[in-house]
Amino acid sequence: MKKLLLLLLITTFSLAQNANRKYVSNTWKKNTLQIKTNDGFYLIKPLSDNIIETSFVPNGESFNPNSHTVNPSEIKKIHKSKYADFSDYIVLSSENISVRITKNPFKITYYYTDSEVLSEKNGYVKKDGFETIEFNISSTENLYGGGARAFEKMNRRGNRLQLYNRARYGYETDADLMNFCIPLVISSNNYALHFDNPAIGYLDLDSKKNNTLTYETISGRKTYQVIVGDELVKNYTELTGRQPMPPRWAFGNFSSRFGYHSQEEVEKTIRKFKESNIPVDALILDLYWFGKTIKGTMGNLDWDKDNFPDPAKMISDLKAKNINPILITEPFILTSSSKWEETVSKKALATNADGSPATWDFYFGNTGIVDLFKPEGKDWFWNVYKRLLNQGITGLWGDLGEPEVFPSSARTAGGSADQVHNIYGHQWAKLIAEGYKKDFPNQRPFILMRAGYSGSQRYGMIPWSGDVSRSWGGLQSQVGIAVQMGMQGMAYMHSDLGGFAGDYFDNELYLRWLQYGVFTPIFRPHAQEEVASEVAYKDIVTKEKAKKQVELRYQLLPYNYTLAFNNNQTGEALMQPFYVKSESNPLQNDIKSDQYYWGNNFLIKPITHPNVTETTIQFPDDTTNWFDFNTDKEYQKNSIETIEVHQDYIPVFVRGGSFIPMIKTIQNSSEYSLDTFDLHYYFDKTVSFSDGKLYQDDGTTPNAYEKENYELLTFNSHLQGKELKINFYNQVGKKYYSINKVVNLIIHNIEPKKIWVNGKEQIYKTFQNPIVIPVTWEKGTYPEIKIEY
Repeated sequence: MKKLLLLLLITTFSLAQNANRKYVSNTWKKNTLQIKTNDGFYLIKPLSDNIIETSFVPNGESFNPNSHTVNPSEIKKIHKSKYADFSDYIVLSSENISVRITKNPFKITYYYTDSEVLSEKNGYVKKDGFETIEFNISSTENLYGGGARAFEKMNRRGNRLQLYNRARYGYETDADLMNFCIPLVISSNNYALHFDNPAIGYLDLDSKKNNTLTYETISGRKTYQVIVGDELVKNYTELTGRQPMPPRWAFGNFSSRFGYHSQEEVEKTIRKFKESNIPVDALILDLYWFGKTIKGTMGNLDWDKDNFPDPAKMISDLKAKNINPILITEPFILTSSSKWEETVSKKALATNADGSPATWDFYFGNTGIVDLFKPEGKDWFWNVYKRLLNQGITGLWGDLGEPEVFPSSARTAGGSADQVHNIYGHQWAKLIAEGYKKDFPNQRPFILMRAGYSGSQRYGMIPWSGDVSRSWGGLQSQVGIAVQMGMQGMAYMHSDLGGFAGDYFDNELYLRWLQYGVFTPIFRPHAQEEVASEVAYKDIVTKEKAKKQVELRYQLLPYNYTLAFNNNQTGEALMQPFYVKSESNPLQNDIKSDQYYWGNNFLIKPITHPNVTETTIQFPDDTTNWFDFNTDKEYQKNSIETIEVHQDYIPVFVRGGSFIPMIKTIQNSSEYSLDTFDLHYYFDKTVSFSDGKLYQDDGTTPNAYEKENYELLTFNSHLQGKELKINFYNQVGKKYYSINKVVNLIIHNIEPKKIWVNGKEQIYKTFQNPIVIPVTWEKGTYPEIKIEY
């Protein structure tokens, strides 16, 4: 503490934040520091060992305690919150984060352990029609966040980002405004700054190049959270909530397009998959399920019986084949729809100032919108969903939830359109998640959404990157979007595989997109119907190549499902950023936009240009070497290599010492079983110890881990001299029935001399690479495999 106080006295950011703001007094009560100034008061509160929340309330206003972001159940109890009031300054600290308030001249500064990370510059100021909060930042830090954006560079410093969720149709590599505008900044200096206010505005990341970060808003809370630590995503999702486990079928293949016009088309499509033995788990119905035409029918939200004469039979037949039906819905109720009079009479719609239903024209017709912020709107919409779910629908798709068109004059129970615009999709996902908990408590939701906000992941939202162009440029932007969203807690961001918008026909592009899609959270080909998106409808050659990617996706189910468990427990993204040292400042890190980690054990380099025959891979400065997933070739850590690129797969590498659980190809996730599975181990002579895990539950029960209905298999390796030991362990929940297993332990890149399983030497005529060692794992036992090489 003495060291910190000394550092506070010699802080580098020594200028006053606002010459007109004067300190008056302070009080410390109920873990909250209140500081009165001449123009208002501050409320500063530690939320955890790594998070402090600060609010400013100007004179004449009252504090609004309601947050759409903070998830109180996830915030850990403060154990070591300290407050000290000195003559010149005040210090408030928890384990890792501290704030110092200098009294005269007034200034607020934040610290991570012993280092200053951020300070208010002008703090709260009204100017140019906005309410702003300004901060000092260092000249060298890189800045990320702000939601989903398509930029050439991952570092978003220098941009003024609009905070107004808006669809960008047919985008490629340049889209500075998209469907998810999250008021979160992540710094390479190991802090994140989140502005806890949904109203529209801007996030200025030093666009004037004067080392200033500015939040601008039209109205609302002047509240922000400073988050610090080496595990920022973990700490941020502690604040905003963790993603529930999706149903296991969500990690399989989807049949999806815009769109299936009839019950006959649906049945024909699934037959095509079955005839070609292409695995598939879900089928998505776009807007033709409730109307024959695109325009004039939105809001019907009931089956078009002319083209879907027997939806009950169709759903029953799909589910008999273990295909999960998913329906699109939109919040817009056209005045021409069959539900218009009903929503008006039930007062379910947003209104004008005089209380009448607000209406306006957009692409689909003249429309109103459901008010998700008042009980009448929520009840009406949930009853629509409840009816569909009772029919057997197992997934829901919320489209146009930015909302796509939402005039400023419209009013909701939660505020004006501009005040709630950015949280409309967030509120929508919350409505569905809470409805499931109430009426379908034993079913995991699948909630596909095009727009959301900070913390939407805690409602189980599955986001996607919107109407991307079906082009190489469209593919090139996807890694950056998905990785940045994972850093912001939205770990299931994915794309319409193959691209959505346009009639560009290119089988090479389609295959490269699918090859990338294998290593993304959701494998969902989707496109406008000019070019088929489904693997089953491709030509013979393309179909066979694409089928192999679908099969690989299913083979990786054990690994991918375990990534979902890690995300659920820690917030760790499935697609993780690949950091590289900055050439201009070796103390700073930047993120590559063309490489990423799939979990901790895979390094992925998508091929995003046509006719590529070779590419450059940067291997990290790490503790292990890397192995080509397809050839087993070894690559040294901290190296840059030019490698040959193959048509049938993208460059994929496995970290030395990794355990990769896999299964043989199955046709549907309902066939998933760990009675027999393959466990690949990538031997690396430089790795003396490593570990891995495999999570298992029934794939359907919400909160299975918390309910003790799970099995967690763990593995570790020990290398000493010329002897490698691999041990198996398992942890079984009280309500889970574990069975005996056969594990095919597949060890890559080793030339064994002798092998023992549970002390018994195994006799092989020859040793091959990789070596396959069958291990019978009886429940309650802990197998040990020993290899002398």
